[in-house]
Amino acid sequence: MPSFKINPFSKKNPDTGFGAQASNIGGRFLNKDGTFNLHKRGIPWLNRTSVYSYLLELSWLRFLGLILAFYLIVNSLFTCVYFLIGEDQLQGLLSKTSWGRIRELFYFSSQTFTTVGYGRINPVSDGADIVASIEAFCGWLFFALVTGLLYGRFSRPRAFVSFSENALISPFKDGWAFMFRMVPYKGNHHLTEARVNVTISLLLPNDDRPEYQFFQLALERSRIDMFNMNWTVVHPIDGESPLLNLTEEEIKQTDLEVMVQMTGFDSIFSNQVTQRTSYTYNEVIWGAKFKPMYHESADNATTILDLNKLNAFEKLDVVSKNDWKAM
Repeated sequence: MPSFKINPFSKKNPDTGFGAQASNIGGRFLNKDGTFNLHKRGIPWLNRTSVYSYLLELSWLRFLGLILAFYLIVNSLFTCVYFLIGEDQLQGLLSKTSWGRIRELFYFSSQTFTTVGYGRINPVSDGADIVASIEAFCGWLFFALVTGLLYGRFSRPRAFVSFSENALISPFKDGWAFMFRMVPYKGNHHLTEARVNVTISLLLPNDDRPEYQFFQLALERSRIDMFNMNWTVVHPIDGESPLLNLTEEEIKQTDLEVMVQMTGFDSIFSNQVTQRTSYTYNEVIWGAKFKPMYHESADNATTILDLNKLNAFEKLDVVSKNDWKAM
C-alpha cells in the first residue's frame, strides 16, 4: 500500500453510492460508456431484469436483429403447427413437393401473422381456423409491442455527448491541471444549463487495511449556459486538490479512477439528460495538451467543429514525471 499521504485539505465526497472495501470491489466503478461495472445476482433472473429497459438500451442493429429473429421463429413454429394438423385443412396449396408445401405454409403463416391475408390459401376446417385465429391475435400483439418499443426508442431523451478517450495532466496557468474534454456530436442537439460533476476514487490505507476514499474535484468551471461546442473540463491541481504532489507511480498505486457525470437540458426533448464516463490511471496522459477542435471556415462565415479531433493531443517538452513533486 502507498506510504504517502493525500492532501489533507482535499474535500471528501462520502455520497457517491459506491462501496469502499477494496477486497469486495473488482475492476473500475464506471465503464467507459457510462454504465455501472456491476453484475447483480441472488434472485431469479426474471425478477431482476426489465425486458422493456433492455430492449430500449439495445443498439439499433441488435434490436432490429432481435425483432427479425422473433418474427422468423414465431412463423416457423406456426408453420410446424399447420403441417402437423394436416395440409388438408387448408385449401389453395399449389406445390406438389413437400418442401414446396412447407414453404407455402410458412408464407401463409406470415400473411396471417401480419393480418395481410391475400386469400389464395385459407382454412377450411375448425383446427386450421383456430390456429389461424390464435396466430392473428399473436401478430396483433407483436406489432403493438414493436410499435411501442419503436416510439420509446425514438422519444427517449439522450445526451448525445462524447468524451475524450484520455484525460491529461497539463500545464495550466502557473501550475498544472487534470483535464478531459467532451462534445455534443449530434448536429441538431445542443444542451443548455450543462453541469458536470467529477469525483475521484483513491485506494488508501485506513487502519492498516486498504479502503477506497472518494474526493470531490473542484473545477475551473462546473457549468456553462450553452453546450454546443467542445468543453474542456479542468481541475486545477492546487492547494485543495487530492492530486497535489502525487507522482505518476503514486497515482498508479492508488488505483485512481475519475468518475464524470454530465447533466443538461435538451430543448428538443424538453427534458433533463445525463451522460457518464470514467478514467482510470492508465487512461491519464502526463505532460500533454489537447489540440484545437474548431476553426474558421474558408470564407470566415462560420465555425467548423472537427469531431474527429476530440481525442487529439500532443505531448509537451515539460519536466519529467519523476520531478512532478518539485512543481
